[in-house]
Amino acid sequence: MKKVLFIFLISSYTFAQTNPAITGWLINTTGITGRHYVAGNSTPIVDAVQANVQTVQYNATYSYISATGIPAYITGPFQDGNPSLAIAQNKIFRIPLAPVQGTGTVATTGGNIGVFKNGVALFDYRDGVAWSSTTNALCGGPGNPPCAGGPGSTQAWNRDAIPAERAGFDCAKAHPAMGNYHHHQNPSAFNLDLVVLSNVCATYPADGLYVINPAQHSPLLGFAYDGFPIYGAYAYTNTNGTGAITRMKSSYQLKSYPTGLRTNGPAINQVVGTQTFFNGYFREDYEYINHSGDATFLDSHNGRVCNTPEYPASLYPNGIYCYFATVDANHNSAYPYVVGPTFYGNITVSTVTSVPGGTTTLTSNTFENSDLKVTIAPNPASEFIAIQTPMAENDMDVYLINELGQIVKTSQILQGSTLSIIETDTVYNGIYFVKVTDGKNDKTVKVIITK
Repeated sequence: MKKVLFIFLISSYTFAQTNPAITGWLINTTGITGRHYVAGNSTPIVDAVQANVQTVQYNATYSYISATGIPAYITGPFQDGNPSLAIAQNKIFRIPLAPVQGTGTVATTGGNIGVFKNGVALFDYRDGVAWSSTTNALCGGPGNPPCAGGPGSTQAWNRDAIPAERAGFDCAKAHPAMGNYHHHQNPSAFNLDLVVLSNVCATYPADGLYVINPAQHSPLLGFAYDGFPIYGAYAYTNTNGTGAITRMKSSYQLKSYPTGLRTNGPAINQVVGTQTFFNGYFREDYEYINHSGDATFLDSHNGRVCNTPEYPASLYPNGIYCYFATVDANHNSAYPYVVGPTFYGNITVSTVTSVPGGTTTLTSNTFENSDLKVTIAPNPASEFIAIQTPMAENDMDVYLINELGQIVKTSQILQGSTLSIIETDTVYNGIYFVKVTDGKNDKTVKVIITK
């Protein structure tokens, strides 16, 4: 399988039921449980832990999201010696319905800095390992001495988890820390990038949270710990919700080191053991460049104030601040990845041990499929097609049908997932139809297969 070509303060809210902080979650209505791979076995093990979000409750001020932190997509294996598995976290997240702009100086930290719509944690760039200018060696993390004052607190060079820990990420680009499964980066599968950086999906396939589609505004993916929404890689060109769909670009770029030396740090491409400290190995290798006047470049927090399908101008005339899971032109994750290195707002999301009285329980999370939306990419296709829908309340059947009406291949989109992959490398060239049905509603899309 190859690659897919694929605000400030809100001035008014209408009805709580339209607020994405309430309606934007993946509620588990079918009892689907988590699954995980063990290295050497490509058959996933079914876990006895419910996946996605279990309940959504809300009042006039907050939504309360109860979740295990386990996704519906398959987790693992983590092939860098990480002995941990994804373990249920059983948290209740309190999300503000009206987040507000902060000072912009609150730095992201290690551990949870956001929550995706399936209840899975978001971490920032770091992995707790740094370069100590005192000892001229790595500190923090397994096998290294502790960093002075804690990981990254006094170190000039903090390791970037995305390149440094790539071997330990599963197909969905995530891994656990002491059982807490999390993404540091854009949560789509490695094998759907235009340039594939990890072959883990070849043996242990999983689908991730969404598929990057350059022709479509990315879906709402979750919320940062300041309460502002997180989107995928593509959005409207203009901040008012108009214009062509385009890739949202990070405003950070690698520094130039003419002498090949970092100040009080390791030399560029210095090798220590099995690690090469190339430019981009540390967070401090990046610098922010202001691209004022080009709305497709994000600010220093990796976001912008804008309108989106979930936050239309009709309801949010001033827009809302949105973070974006940034990728480069090859759809590989681009620093600062999602949020950071500082928050736009103040940290207002918290975890609580119980939900206060007087809340309302959301019984339907707006995934009504009377007009079932189906996106096919790429189309025309050659080796495979990715079929993407909104998050489903129930399992959906997917059929690839030829011009004679014969079913050529079948697949499923599981509850809490968004997509199915059908390999077409053994299918003849021609016109086909992809039919997606949830048992009550169905949608058929024409697709051309040419190789």
